Amino acid sequence: MESKHLLLAFSVMMLACTSDRQTSDDGTSGQNEKATSLLLKDFKPRSLHKTAETPIERAAFPVIDMHSHAYPRTPEGIDEWVMTMDRLGIAKTVLLTGQTGKGFDSLVNVYSKYSDRFILFCGFDYTGYDQADFGPAAIKELERCVAMGAKGVGELGDKGWGEMYSKPQKALGMHPDDARMKPLLDKCAELNLPVSIHVADPIWMYQPMDSLNDGLMNAFKWRLDNKEAILDHAGMMEVLANVVGENPRVTFIACHYANLSHDLASLAVLLDRFPNLYVDNAAQYGETSVIPRTTAKFYKRYADRIVYGTDMGVDEEMYKTTIRILETEDEHFYDHKISTYHWSMNGYGLDKGVLEKVYRLNALKLLGLDRD
Repeated sequence: MESKHLLLAFSVMMLACTSDRQTSDDGTSGQNEKATSLLLKDFKPRSLHKTAETPIERAAFPVIDMHSHAYPRTPEGIDEWVMTMDRLGIAKTVLLTGQTGKGFDSLVNVYSKYSDRFILFCGFDYTGYDQADFGPAAIKELERCVAMGAKGVGELGDKGWGEMYSKPQKALGMHPDDARMKPLLDKCAELNLPVSIHVADPIWMYQPMDSLNDGLMNAFKWRLDNKEAILDHAGMMEVLANVVGENPRVTFIACHYANLSHDLASLAVLLDRFPNLYVDNAAQYGETSVIPRTTAKFYKRYADRIVYGTDMGVDEEMYKTTIRILETEDEHFYDHKISTYHWSMNGYGLDKGVLEKVYRLNALKLLGLDRD
């Protein structure tokens, strides 16, 4: 009797599915039409696996976010951000402003209410970078920004064509290992300023945009494969090695795992080679949570050289997802707000000792702050 009831229920369900998938005039089902016209940007799957879902309230230790930006610019917006930080256990946030001059000063002013919660990095002033006398004025401006409260420099950026983005003036065509950068970096060493540096982009952006590119869904938006006169990913890794090696007194923090999240073994070689190199994990949770066991081993080995970062706004759920990835062993879940890859995410399950170093102890060292 029970078997008959199950069979009847299954038959009713199949009839309902058939009703929902009526064929169109040309014989193609409506569902098939929808699937064949689906765009990559609209593919946002939901996991059907019934696995653990660990609720996240706040981080296991007070966190220093070493890679964020001045997202809100109003007192009300900053107040709300601080309340979010309080709920999640984010003790301090480093704002990589990349700014000099009046732009930097205005950010110092607007965030001054929470000077104990926000740490500002400045940029380099590249005005006149293409002139023979470039250097002294930029150094003078760096010293002025430090007097205004800058605790580091960054985010310096170069994805391959040498834009060295900074405000108000970019240095187009100048890579971080350019000789013109040396006096500025020497001054950073003298002033004990850590330098946050973004080199390259993830490897998928440099690959052909075809069916073999497994990061295509995110890579296509940020593609670099079609850019002329651009250094490729390998070339940018050489630039990173050059600038870090030529400036051993400067502490560099390579953003986004130095964009070597696809090849942590090569990143390990760089960390072993250069004791003045650190990495942040900002905005690379999608790239690394797809290989959780490999990533967890990397964290365990280099727990003293990795710092926590976000670089993804101020949303509370964003913070919770990053904490979930670092702290839990949850499997096969998605957060399409922070990752547009088609890959699912998985937790690393890091132990408390590693977490405390990544969340705060390494940052305290880099920023010259007391543990208390």
